[in-house]
Amino acid sequence: MTDQELEALLGDLESDSVERKASLSDTDKIRQAICTFANDLPNHQSPGVLFIGVNDDGSCAGLPITDERLRTLADMRSDGNILPVPSMTVQKKVLGGCEMAVVIVHPSEAPPVRYKGQVWIRVGPRRALANPDDERRLTEKRRSRDLPFDVRPFALAGIEDLDLDLFERAYLPASVAADVLLENRRPVDQQLASLRLVALENAPTVLGLLVLGKDPRSFLPGAYVQFVRFDGATLTDPVRDAADFSGPLPELIRLVEEKLEAHVESARDFTSGPVEIQRPEYPIVALQQLSRNAILHRNYEGTNAPVRVSSFSDRIELLSPGGPFGQVNKANFGRPGITDYRNPHLAEAMRNLGYVQKFGVGIKLARKAWEENGNPSVEFQVEDTYILAIVRRRV
Repeated sequence: MTDQELEALLGDLESDSVERKASLSDTDKIRQAICTFANDLPNHQSPGVLFIGVNDDGSCAGLPITDERLRTLADMRSDGNILPVPSMTVQKKVLGGCEMAVVIVHPSEAPPVRYKGQVWIRVGPRRALANPDDERRLTEKRRSRDLPFDVRPFALAGIEDLDLDLFERAYLPASVAADVLLENRRPVDQQLASLRLVALENAPTVLGLLVLGKDPRSFLPGAYVQFVRFDGATLTDPVRDAADFSGPLPELIRLVEEKLEAHVESARDFTSGPVEIQRPEYPIVALQQLSRNAILHRNYEGTNAPVRVSSFSDRIELLSPGGPFGQVNKANFGRPGITDYRNPHLAEAMRNLGYVQKFGVGIKLARKAWEENGNPSVEFQVEDTYILAIVRRRV
């Protein structure tokens, strides 16, 4: 937006596309406002603007816009509280002689967008919680074309291919605020649709099959993890153990992590003094982060290759099909703050289920765990069609 357009919006006190905040003291309301603009219930199909440092009457609040305040606003995009991750920009502006922060939020391609499990919408100039009819309208706004692969409908599957007990027992309460569930009277197909697990015609989406599918491989042949333990340091050495893991996301992650833990041994360490310390060959936290990253960021479209975990005598290799995506490339891969999502709604599901605490920090956490355990730094081979993580055994 140009400065002239922003100044016009700043002076329009009746607009349902604008909100003003004098400070950052109430971050909940700021996040709610971001959520309302991303949902775009009035269907303006244009960005909503949040002015920080401006009073309700449009006058200047005199708030200094520091780098720290800009970072606080920018972090609201990817801290995992607003899902799916909104498209927004944060800028420092001087409009009409007033210094302010301007947050521009674009309408989501896959509403409804939730803040802490609640759907916030714009009703005239105020914020409000969506009712079931509002959520239905937001669901109907989704466009089948140009959507990420993970929310495209899979016409050959039906609701009977989803584990509805897992949905009602685990995924639904993890994804929707408790007070909303208490008032919820909608049938299960509408609940599934509101969370992008089925399309309007009740065909499961790719996301639904990955998260709740009784047998995801029947529809997505590459949706599994292959584990092989070699009795040596090369692919030609004898195989000591091998297994394939598939199923709905919670079961898949549990099985993979149990197998990794079973194959990680601990060694005695007396180097820090007379007290014996048990140190694992590999820090489990790091292996968890890398395996979850591989499942999340892999390419599920146009390939039948699984995620591969190969355990050797001196290292573990984790191979994820699909190279860098979006703004991530070979040069900036792994750099803090540089992230993008081939499967943005799968990222939302993993965040809801507790497998992701904050977006964009998985590799950083893995590296920290590696250093604390005394392992060599994790190595990455980043190619156009795959990403390989190599983790060396602690000597």
